[in-house]
Amino acid sequence: MIRTNLILLLAMLTGLASCAVSQPELPSANITNDCFWNCNDGTPIYSQGGGIFRFTDPATQRERYYWYGVHYKEAEIYAADPSVTHEWNRFESVTCYVSDNLTDWMPAGDVLTKEEVHANTHPTWIGRLGVAKIDSVYALLVQCGAQVLVCESESPTGPFRWARLIDMTSWIGTSNTGDQTVFTDPDTGRSYLVYSYGRGRHRIYISEIGRTADGTIGLLDCTEVFAGAGREGNCMFKYHGRYYLCASNLYGWDGSYAYFLVAEDVKGPYREIIADYQRPVNEYPVNAKAWMQVMPGSKRDYAHISQTGFFYTVRGAEELVLYCGDRWAEFAGNGLGYNQWVPLSFFNQTTGEFGADGDVPYFNSLSAWNLDATNVKWSVARENNFVLNGSFEADRRIIPLAEKPVQDFITGWEITYLKGAVPSVGDSSTPRLNYEKTREERVGAIGEKALLITDSIAFERCVSQTIASTPTVALPDGTYTLEAKIKADGEFLTLRLFAESDGKTFAQEITTPTPEDWQTVTLHGIKVRGGEAIVGIHAQGNAGARCLVDDVTFTISE
Repeated sequence: MIRTNLILLLAMLTGLASCAVSQPELPSANITNDCFWNCNDGTPIYSQGGGIFRFTDPATQRERYYWYGVHYKEAEIYAADPSVTHEWNRFESVTCYVSDNLTDWMPAGDVLTKEEVHANTHPTWIGRLGVAKIDSVYALLVQCGAQVLVCESESPTGPFRWARLIDMTSWIGTSNTGDQTVFTDPDTGRSYLVYSYGRGRHRIYISEIGRTADGTIGLLDCTEVFAGAGREGNCMFKYHGRYYLCASNLYGWDGSYAYFLVAEDVKGPYREIIADYQRPVNEYPVNAKAWMQVMPGSKRDYAHISQTGFFYTVRGAEELVLYCGDRWAEFAGNGLGYNQWVPLSFFNQTTGEFGADGDVPYFNSLSAWNLDATNVKWSVARENNFVLNGSFEADRRIIPLAEKPVQDFITGWEITYLKGAVPSVGDSSTPRLNYEKTREERVGAIGEKALLITDSIAFERCVSQTIASTPTVALPDGTYTLEAKIKADGEFLTLRLFAESDGKTFAQEITTPTPEDWQTVTLHGIKVRGGEAIVGIHAQGNAGARCLVDDVTFTISE
């Protein structure tokens, strides 16, 4: 029964429009991904590798949301000029932003300054942090070089003062943690450090944070909850009484599938939950303590081209889990923004139905959505771009790729080879499918990568994506606009943007392609019916013709 229902569920997720539930627009605030975020006063939000916590405002005595993260100097530089990838980072401060609804944020200042850190240690890596309230003290735990730094404050908005360094060697065998976050159990109020082994990151641990025997704030215990493949972006959340341990793959600063395990107790044992899960061949050693499963919905664009950062569970009449992903653009150059937030849905693995009794998290990859934190509801925003991986940044390397992850396709897209060579992994003469943009090219189309359509012989190729309603995100009937940035040179017999829906085809011919500058090509008036559409580009060219495609969007216009 489980196998049958899981197959039916996967069929729904791949586009059976009759299963989709249309969501009305909510009178709530908007979250727009793929861009830099600002506070309500217009100042930029610089917050990476942190978390959101619920504390009582000392001034008003009411609970508010406090978002902590790191401000790196390169974030400012990248925001001003995203055409350059910066290979390192310089710590400026730990920032704090305060909100009453998780969408409108105001700066609370630098709660841990560079001066405070450098007065106690030489300049080093500072990042991956969280705050726990222990008695009346707010404790900030942050990676500091090869150890864990504890800073303390009497207020959630600081200032935080240097307290002590924790050498993790006696706990896990390395002085440092791998990526870490702080998780506070909303039911017990207890806080935990979630982190991986410092080298290789193939083990994940959980330690409760509290007062140790000598009265200082530190770690009280250490429980290994995972042993297997290397993982980073370690974090967790709680939903309907279950604990979910999450992480990303070891792809440096780049996007990854979102992996997860589930347990009934915060210390485990953590287990897989999706029946008949297709485990990747050779990804885990035979002595793995648990198999981390890929969160459904995160595959087609590597979790909205992000890395697991942290989660936050909004509670009210219902519970809503927010996935808060990092896009570390100044290190990898792969992003339009740093923080990528999406709502999670949950389905019941036995019935295949979505709802409050669901136990399997589902990743809703959205570029724009509305959040009503008061009523614990969300909806897809009208301006949402329904194309996944439209910036072609999900694939971190040149494709086809013979190294991890081995692939001969562009993530989220289907390529039909009508004429010419078919790319082959490991063949240096094979046509490339994506392109590493120059600095000049990144001025007109942000990010490092673009789709590449070319061949050394005459070719015809169609690159397309099927967009369809899912049980959680509807593709409403209506009129849409398809848009893309194009650069092309050489001789093309056919070069056009197209869309198909309900048996009808809409097309925009590109008659005068430009080789030097990006040309924005727009196809208006696309009538979508039945909750499904196919969008793409069709190219037929002579030997050596080349077309670059970037920033593809498909949005509702009326």
